[in-house]
Amino acid sequence: MPDPIVECIPNFSEARRPDVVEQIMSAIRSVNGIHILDHHSDLDHNRTVVTYVGTPGAVEEAAFQAIKTAGKLINLDQHTGEHPRIGATDVVPFVPISGVTMQECVEMARRLGKRVGDELSIPVYLYEAAAARPERQNLENIRRGEYEALKIEMGVNPDRNPDFGPSKVSTAGATVIGARAPLIAFNIYLTTNDVTIAQKIARSVRNSSGGFRYVKALGLLVEGRAQVSMNLTNFRQTPVFRVMEAVRSEAARYGVAVHHSELVGLIPQDALRDSAAWYLQLDGFEPDQILEEKLNQVRLEKAAVPAIPGKDFLDQLSAETPTPGGGAAAAYAGSAAASLVSMVARLTIGKKKYAAVESRMKLIIEQSEALRLKLLTSMQEDSAAFEAFITASKLPKETQEEQTQRAQEMEKATRTAIDVPIKTAEQALQAMQLALEVAEAGNINAISDAGSAGELAKAAITAAGYNVRINCQGLTDSSTARNYMEKVRGIEKSAADILARLRTVLSTRGNFPLE
Repeated sequence: MPDPIVECIPNFSEARRPDVVEQIMSAIRSVNGIHILDHHSDLDHNRTVVTYVGTPGAVEEAAFQAIKTAGKLINLDQHTGEHPRIGATDVVPFVPISGVTMQECVEMARRLGKRVGDELSIPVYLYEAAAARPERQNLENIRRGEYEALKIEMGVNPDRNPDFGPSKVSTAGATVIGARAPLIAFNIYLTTNDVTIAQKIARSVRNSSGGFRYVKALGLLVEGRAQVSMNLTNFRQTPVFRVMEAVRSEAARYGVAVHHSELVGLIPQDALRDSAAWYLQLDGFEPDQILEEKLNQVRLEKAAVPAIPGKDFLDQLSAETPTPGGGAAAAYAGSAAASLVSMVARLTIGKKKYAAVESRMKLIIEQSEALRLKLLTSMQEDSAAFEAFITASKLPKETQEEQTQRAQEMEKATRTAIDVPIKTAEQALQAMQLALEVAEAGNINAISDAGSAGELAKAAITAAGYNVRINCQGLTDSSTARNYMEKVRGIEKSAADILARLRTVLSTRGNFPLE
């Protein structure tokens, strides 16, 4: 199977300082596996919209780095622009593209929201599918009064307090994070500078005023021209061409016309197909009548070689190179354990029989997914630690000073090479505890998966322990080596206790003949 893909479209309250926009985009690019597809800066709105894709873990990390960077560089007390906003990073939506469910994007939003609140002290609101409160599903409700009102009301009016982070805004404002279906940001410019006409048309087409169900609209003055600025939240139910014709018709009532339109960010291909077929009045049109679409089908058929999950990492592991090695394999096993925990918890949610434990299972998913991503990161850190040790060992040693410097660097690198598997073992132990919980209370039909999670986590701890032991032999400080060994033995003892309890649950609740 191909890697799962998530799209993220963060909106930043800056467009007039290109250097700031570039620093934010650099923060996004700094995360491996991220591909920026588009960015759009509007000077009148003073707003930049970036569209990027990647695997869920990479997309989530890139969003955090972007929020962190924007929070340092953008001061809302000094910001002006036509577009409503409450934060330096105003809104961050996650959109499932392939191999990812909406629920997984919701979990990403909640996990990121908590991290932003805890680590950056930026208030965070959850919206759309991730909303913790029904009235916060709609972004407009959260943005009411914008940053200026939020500064006054947050911490005073409980309805304005955030879902995560402090109940007080700094100059970075607040950030809205959520999960939603693909959205089309579509602006129509009119042949007039009378913004009241654009406002009247926006009122007639937007859902909140009785217009189209899946349209949000504002009337703005942009570049000296009246603009109807819209978000189409479900183009299949409310097609682009229908909205365009409604705006055109309304504009004619006021004696003006459509001058031109623009997209902010990307648009799904199906939306353009639908519009082309409608305007050309094509009867019985099928997508595969498009030449490029047909050619793409041929390419896909030729390239349809079944992908083996994890093959790339396993190929690297089997190669005659020292990295990745046992430490990375330990983290890989731990990540697989956390993934199985998530699976069992998800198979429990929504089942009437397990309603009493549903809230706990949702929390377990957040915890196990965070562990899964941390353990995947540990895989890379383990290889980097070994490479750092090799680099230190190659330092010159001709003089006494060089020998001392080399010894210090090797000692430092050795400690890092121990710290990483220790961390892996600690994280795998947490995954084991969660495996025990889902085995005890989760969907009985998936109890074998919970058991497998526990055994994989135990294997990860054992393998990580071997890496700690061999690296401890390279330490010159014997007391430090003893402390490390005591720590890893404590983790192994806890793991053995959990595994014994897990096997008891499998034997009793799952009726497994383990002997």
